[in-house]
Amino acid sequence: MNYPSLANEDLIDALQLIRTLNVGPVTFFNLIQRFGTAKKSLSALPELSRRGGSKIGLVPFLREMAEKEIEACEKFGAKMVLYGSTDYPALLNNISDPPPIITVRGNTSIWKDKISLAMVGARNASAIGCQLAQRLAKELGAKDTIIVSGLARGIDTFAHKGSLASGTVAVIAGGINNIYPPENETLYQQIFEQGAVISEQPFGGLPYAGSFPGRNRIIAGMSVGTLVVEASPKSGSLITARFALENNREVFAVPGSPLDPRSKGCNQLIKQGATMVESAQDILDGIAYTRRHKLFEIPPAKFTNIPFIESVNEDELSELRKKIIGKLSVYAVSIDELVEQCNSSIPAMQTILLELELAGRVKRSAGNKVCLINPIEEVA
Repeated sequence: MNYPSLANEDLIDALQLIRTLNVGPVTFFNLIQRFGTAKKSLSALPELSRRGGSKIGLVPFLREMAEKEIEACEKFGAKMVLYGSTDYPALLNNISDPPPIITVRGNTSIWKDKISLAMVGARNASAIGCQLAQRLAKELGAKDTIIVSGLARGIDTFAHKGSLASGTVAVIAGGINNIYPPENETLYQQIFEQGAVISEQPFGGLPYAGSFPGRNRIIAGMSVGTLVVEASPKSGSLITARFALENNREVFAVPGSPLDPRSKGCNQLIKQGATMVESAQDILDGIAYTRRHKLFEIPPAKFTNIPFIESVNEDELSELRKKIIGKLSVYAVSIDELVEQCNSSIPAMQTILLELELAGRVKRSAGNKVCLINPIEEVA
């Protein structure tokens, strides 16, 4: 296929970069900060990964494969939306690890004129919990609120059903063409016809354990707040609520009986300061300031607005690599702590961690922390 416009060329470069092994959203934007464009970042990958200890330099995702994925999405009736474009959900610009590219099937302008609220909860939800979720979604939709959820069984399903007429967005953990769970196929069709379905996973990709937290961060990240209807203390719904808190969004929870395990997570959130919800008005009151001041109308970000990481002296990096590797272990440590203990500048730390990530030696975890994937030897 031919992509004559600059925007399409930028999309192909960005897709190559984010689909490359060991490149996640944080690493992607660190590379853009360091080199300015996705194209220049792709050229730098082999050498950066060798500096991080890779014996074979990292090979970028093939351009022809990126072109084929874009073509497959278009044939399926979906569209890839690049971070910084006008179709990209504005609130996602402000989270710590926004997806560089999302694939959207449906109405890409649905989140532009209305406020979005995440609604999540238990897959094994009670009948009364499902009924409440559907009712709240319908009432909130009638007040110009888009409901965002994850198309999962239980609360998610009924949140979508309640908001079909007013507008709903499903963020899924697999590729845009992979409907999960299968019994929600009809609902999937209704959502993209009347709202939108979003994925950051490759076309055709199956959902896997690690893709669900990523999906949850998008659900929370594109919403002014997150409502949890039913949830156990260790559920994915509480992960979504945590993402909301980490990104300064509102958290709401429906209380329940202390004898019901599905209510323990919600009750826990309320104890920790979440707004207790008994009606849709409780939520509308909670987001009134945001709606009144239109804080959700954030201008589109641009790759070119991302500041460059200042250049670092190679002699400084060589010594610092040894210190950092000596401090790292399989247990996560905060990057701020590493900076302090290694007496490092932030640009130098960013550069070395970027090299180690691309070499497949370290990984990032929640809370701006890093750890070793496997014990490693010192890198010169």
